[in-house]
Amino acid sequence: MTNKRFQILQLLGLLLLALLISFNTFATVNLPKHSPVPGGIAVVDLPSSTQPPAVFYRGNRVLVTGSEQTGWHAITGIALKATPGTHHIQLGNGQKIAFNVKPKTYKEQRITLTNKRQVNPAPMDLERIGREKKVMVAAFKHWNDQLTPSLTLLKPVQGPYSSPFGLKRFFNDQPRNPHSGLDIAAAEGSPIQAPAKAIVAATGDYFFNGKTILLDHGQGLISMYCHLSEINVTKGDIVDTKDIIGQVGKTGRVTGPHLHWSVSLNNARINPFLLMPDKPDILESSE
Repeated sequence: MTNKRFQILQLLGLLLLALLISFNTFATVNLPKHSPVPGGIAVVDLPSSTQPPAVFYRGNRVLVTGSEQTGWHAITGIALKATPGTHHIQLGNGQKIAFNVKPKTYKEQRITLTNKRQVNPAPMDLERIGREKKVMVAAFKHWNDQLTPSLTLLKPVQGPYSSPFGLKRFFNDQPRNPHSGLDIAAAEGSPIQAPAKAIVAATGDYFFNGKTILLDHGQGLISMYCHLSEINVTKGDIVDTKDIIGQVGKTGRVTGPHLHWSVSLNNARINPFLLMPDKPDILESSE
């Protein structure tokens, strides 16, 4: 082989290697669908930079993914009570980037409860509810750089979906907060698996939620599991994808055994379907 031919082949090899590296870097960018509605996700492109910028939305830090080569993206959770119109994220340097939130109509659900205190809590119940809410909000607002979050979450328990996300709820004909999670019907005692790697942020037995686990997946991505019969983890535990964290139950405000699964981004509860590899259409609410 001549020296010139060897040099040409060597150059072609280097070019192929560069293309493979570029392709692999691009392939690792896993972005959820841009769904800028109340209870959805806004995927906002960010200015180019060598490092991921700090991004904030409504006072909460926002998850950023990507790379210097492929670009950075703010994965912004939008609260169910968000008003449609122009919203802004803010970078650490003060720069603001606008995105538009579109309206979305969710269906109604009416539930009859025989335990009247679960509809209109007594004063002593309200004190307990207030204490428990502080624990949950602290977990939802926590910023954890120890884990790189997966933007794909597996279904945590096997069973049919029984109540979709976003329902306008009425308990004994009294309006209450919308359904900020996804209900999965399963037999009592069914194992619940972690949908992705996480640190256990909190556990407890709460007035409305019953036995509950909150998992911190990193950078403001938090998932919550309610109405459990058993909790198999403790605060501070590190769990891997598919590790068993608890069992389905009927504790708290329920009419039967099921798992209530909530997913939160930057302290905004979002539709878990948006981060699932399989997104069933049967329970999607109308636009």
